[in-house]
Amino acid sequence: MAITRSTKELSTTAIDCGGTFDVILTLGAQPEITDNPTDIVLILDRSGSMTQSLPALKNAANVFIDIIEESTDGVRDGIIGGGSRIGVVSFSSQATQDTQLITSVAALKASVNALNAGGDTNHADAFTKALALFDPQSANAKVMVMVTDGFTTTGGDANVVASAAKAAGVSIYIIGLSGNGGIDETALRQWASQPDTEFVSIAPSDAQLEEIFGQLAQTIVSPGATNVVINEYLSDCFRILSVSTPSRGTAMLVDENHLQWLIPELGVTQEEEAVLRFTAEHLGACSGLVSVNESIDYDDAQGNTPDFGDPEILVNCGDVVIPEPCPLPVSITMEGCEDEIEIDAGDAVLESLGRILKLDVTIPNVCPGRRVALAVILTEEDDEGNEYRRGMKTLVIPAHDGESCRDVTVRCIRFVLPEELDVSGDAGRLCDQRNFRVRFIANYIDAGFTCCTPDD
Repeated sequence: MAITRSTKELSTTAIDCGGTFDVILTLGAQPEITDNPTDIVLILDRSGSMTQSLPALKNAANVFIDIIEESTDGVRDGIIGGGSRIGVVSFSSQATQDTQLITSVAALKASVNALNAGGDTNHADAFTKALALFDPQSANAKVMVMVTDGFTTTGGDANVVASAAKAAGVSIYIIGLSGNGGIDETALRQWASQPDTEFVSIAPSDAQLEEIFGQLAQTIVSPGATNVVINEYLSDCFRILSVSTPSRGTAMLVDENHLQWLIPELGVTQEEEAVLRFTAEHLGACSGLVSVNESIDYDDAQGNTPDFGDPEILVNCGDVVIPEPCPLPVSITMEGCEDEIEIDAGDAVLESLGRILKLDVTIPNVCPGRRVALAVILTEEDDEGNEYRRGMKTLVIPAHDGESCRDVTVRCIRFVLPEELDVSGDAGRLCDQRNFRVRFIANYIDAGFTCCTPDD
């Protein structure tokens, strides 16, 4: 059954700006049908609502039988080989075991072609009769494939029987085929194995039913996965902090946005699942609903193409403004065995003499389309509580264009603090503790005020 599960899940749905969360990658696989004999029961809806779709259903079921038969031994000889078997159950008001689990292609097709539509729809009895075909003592894998519109009109609760079948180790695939009144997808997803995205297929039309049946047959007969290489690339809004040891294979951090997971083999002799967990941290000014992935590249020897999904996480940063750019660096290169080098670095801006204090502040509930004037007043406090001015800055915070008022974060407001101005403790000691106090004053610039004119 090749890849049976591929998911990427997050430990939470929302984080604050700069927060962390866990990412869980899961990959499941099962062996091919030639190495893992499988008993398959086709459960075909022949109720009155399926009258128009029944001819397409018969053709698609016959294609399915042919693919399974050839895959078990590599030849079209009319016999399902390798220890695998197929049975047919059809249902309307009641279900019928049209065949037992057998290997004759001709007998299976004859039972399918003999179906006639009519009556109500009893899904509970269909699952019951299908489950009764399996031998609990058999080591064969057990699979049900049901084709129906999902609307139950008689009988008991089908979900109870389907749940019992899944608990007994049966994999349930459901193909939704529209009858006279559409498809009850909710019921189909309840009955199917999980994740339902991999075990439920919807046929938009009779013409596409044969293609879906063929794809499902290939899924059931395909091998597990070998030489698996997964390259996970995170969005630039995040970085990988740590990678846990995976349950299978090995994982390594290539850089802060890229990890690689190698699995020599998975699901080759039995159904297996591999899980990798890593921790990511939010970076930068990305906010709102953000995609975690840049991409996931998957490769294996069998050519499987699993879809891990593209999960998103809500990052609550409000708007972020960085009003003061950092100084541009001067690049210097020393060649070979040079012991010294002279350069002209140009003008040096007098802003890095001593310690540098960087402040962030959030202005709450800033309404759209209005600029804000922000004043920052910094003082240093001595041991007796006296304050000494160390600087003041006034900044204009640009207006945002959001739909409603929101928080705006101003980052990296910098003050340079020479050591010789230290009044907090011992000014002659390097790295002495210094105590500061900061005050913020903010008001709207664009208040909508205009002076009166004589005509007013």
